[in-house]
Amino acid sequence: MSIITGKRVLSIEAKAIEELVSRLDSRFTKALDILYNCTGRIVVTGMGKSGLIGKKISATFASTGAPSFFLHPAEGIHGDIGMVMQDDVILAISNSGETDEIIALLTIFKRKNLKIICLTGKNDSTLSRNSDVVLDVSVKEEACPMNLVPTASTTATLAMGDALAVALFEKRGFREEDFALYHPGGALGRRLLLSVKDLMHTGSAIPIVYENSNMKDVICEMTSKKLGITAIVDSNRKLTGIITDGDLRRLLEREIGMKIDIFNLKASEVMTKNPKIISPDALAVSAVQMMESYSITSLIIKNDDDTVGGIIHLHDLLKKGIV
Repeated sequence: MSIITGKRVLSIEAKAIEELVSRLDSRFTKALDILYNCTGRIVVTGMGKSGLIGKKISATFASTGAPSFFLHPAEGIHGDIGMVMQDDVILAISNSGETDEIIALLTIFKRKNLKIICLTGKNDSTLSRNSDVVLDVSVKEEACPMNLVPTASTTATLAMGDALAVALFEKRGFREEDFALYHPGGALGRRLLLSVKDLMHTGSAIPIVYENSNMKDVICEMTSKKLGITAIVDSNRKLTGIITDGDLRRLLEREIGMKIDIFNLKASEVMTKNPKIISPDALAVSAVQMMESYSITSLIIKNDDDTVGGIIHLHDLLKKGIV
């Protein structure tokens, strides 16, 4: 029985959203233009469940670069209306269009000559008649069996708010990088804001040996720097290759099969030439993509003069949550 009820609720709410599609017309375009031309903040207001939906819509606007805040209507009529400025736009939410607290604010909104966009289920209501744009979010039925609890109506309102927010940030040319700036603490922010130079090992932390170094020195350098790799440079300290843990394992296999004394070999005889490099200004996520593409765990950062500027390891990326 519970599964049947769940399916019925989801079907009703899905249908409520689907029916909004055919209602998008010039009114939606007008509302979008008002929001786009807003030089102040988008002030979202609504009571009860509509208010909760309004808070989410406001948060979506703000997180996508459109300054916005939520005004509680009851607090608004008791002083908080002072937060509303001359250049703001009002997005009022009321299913009935007759919410007392919102109606009480209309006079002040009008006195300030503010543009009002309303999301309502009643096109012939006090709120609708006093709004510049009316967006119809009415539903044929709520999902609750009594047809009373705001369910499908709040879902439809939220979807319309999302439609406005997404259309607005597309119209404003909002980019993935811009989103990251508003979410520096999140995973996306880290992926899009951190660059290779923020994470790479530099200076004395870089494992480096010369081409003519013996393998004992190579192994000691790799062991002490704990990156599983060392850069190989020539007498001018210019990068000529790398040696990795994998190279050492393959070398030991050769020693067993061919009776080679690996400690008599020079770094230049073992190194892999033309190692994969990355720019220090590249995004850290680009380093991950390169490592995945080539099935490697480290990348060399080369300076303009071909000297080694740093090394970035997969573990550095893991620690920062880039992967």
